[in-house]
Amino acid sequence: MEKVVLAYSGGLDTSYCVKYLIHEQNLEVHTILVNTGGFSEKELKETQTRAYELGSSSHINKTILQEFYDKAIKYLIYGNVLKNNTYPLSVSAERIFQAIEVIHHAKKIGAKYIAHGSTGAGNDQIRFDVIFQTLAPEIEIITPIRDLKLSRQEEVKYLEQHGVHYSWEKAQYSINKGLWGTSVGGKETLTSYEALPEKAYPSQLQKEIEETIILNFEKGELIGLDGVKDSPVKNIQKLEELANAFAIGRDTHVGDTIIGIKGRVGFEAAAPMVIIKAHHLLEKHVLTKWQQYWKEQLANWYGMLLHEGNYLDPVMRNIEVFLEDSQKSVTGNVKVKLKPYHFILEGIESDFDMMKSDFGQYGEMNNSWTSEDAKGFIKIYGNANKIYHNVNPNNL
Repeated sequence: MEKVVLAYSGGLDTSYCVKYLIHEQNLEVHTILVNTGGFSEKELKETQTRAYELGSSSHINKTILQEFYDKAIKYLIYGNVLKNNTYPLSVSAERIFQAIEVIHHAKKIGAKYIAHGSTGAGNDQIRFDVIFQTLAPEIEIITPIRDLKLSRQEEVKYLEQHGVHYSWEKAQYSINKGLWGTSVGGKETLTSYEALPEKAYPSQLQKEIEETIILNFEKGELIGLDGVKDSPVKNIQKLEELANAFAIGRDTHVGDTIIGIKGRVGFEAAAPMVIIKAHHLLEKHVLTKWQQYWKEQLANWYGMLLHEGNYLDPVMRNIEVFLEDSQKSVTGNVKVKLKPYHFILEGIESDFDMMKSDFGQYGEMNNSWTSEDAKGFIKIYGNANKIYHNVNPNNL
C-alpha cells in the first residue's frame, strides 16, 4: 500500500482527509502536526490521539519554534515588517515552515503522496503547493477539500458514515494561533464595515493599571526583558503573556490575496506589535537616514514575498544578509508603557544613540558650525529649486 503524508491540524478538514485517503484512495496515511507555537502539550497529545482514532498509521508532532524564529521571525523584526503597515504576518509566515517539515517527513518515510486540507479559495493552498512542488516535485499532491469542493455539512456526513462522531460544532470565530500572533476570522471580517466584537478575541482584558517594561535588544534581537536575559523565543512568549493581559495588539488587516481578491482578517499580536515598534524606535536613534530608507524598501518586499509563499526565492537570502548586517549597532534598551488596549514607546538608551553626539541639538545650539556656514549651506541646498523656477517662472 502506498504511503501519503498529511499535514494535520486535528480540525474537521484534515480529519475528513484522513478517512478519505484511507477509504477512497486506498492509501496508508501518516499524519504530522507542525507546531509553530499554537498548541499546548495537552492539545498536542489530544491531537495525536485523534489522529490514531481516525486511522492514521503513524503520527508525529513536530515543534519548530526555534527554527521558525531563526529563519523567519528574526528577519521580520530586523525589517519591522508589517504587511500594509498593519499585519505582522502572524499566520502566513508559519505555513512555509510547516510545509517544509511535511516534505522532510514525507521523504524520510518514503511517501509517494503529500496531502493537505486547504480549500481552493485561500492563500494557504498556494503556500503549501509552491513549497511541495519546489522541494519534492516527484511527490504528488492530493487536496480532497479543494478538488471535491466540499461543504462543511458534507464533510461531517462522510465522517459519520465512517463511524466518526466527534462534536464538529463550528465555532463562531476561526482562530489560528502561533508564536508570532493569532488570526481571528468571523462574520464581521467578511464585511468591509463591521468590527470584530470584544468576545471574538481569545485574550481578554485582565489588567487596567499601567505597567512599564524595558525591552533589551542586542544587534536587533530581543535578548532580555527588564534586564533579565533569556532566548528571544522565550522573551517573545513572556512578553506575549504580559502584554496580552492588557488586550494589546488587536487590529484588522485588509489586503490583496495571492489569488487576486481582497481579504479581511482580525488578529491579536501583542508581543509582535510591541517588539516591532520598540525595535523601530531604537533604529531611528542608531541608524543613518539611508540605512533606514533602504531597510524599509527591502523589508517591504521581504514581507510581501514571504506572505505570498516565495520564501525559497534566492533573493530572500540576499535580503536577509542585508537586514542582518544593518543590525550591528541596534543594541540598547527601549522603555515601553503598557496600558489597556495600547502601549506607548517612552524612550531608548543606547551607546550608539546618535542624538548624543556633540555636533548639536535639534532646534537648539549649533556647536560645530557657524551661522555663516549654515547660510552658505542653505544657499547651495536651494540652488536646484532656484534654477528650475528661474527657467519656469509660471510653474507654481
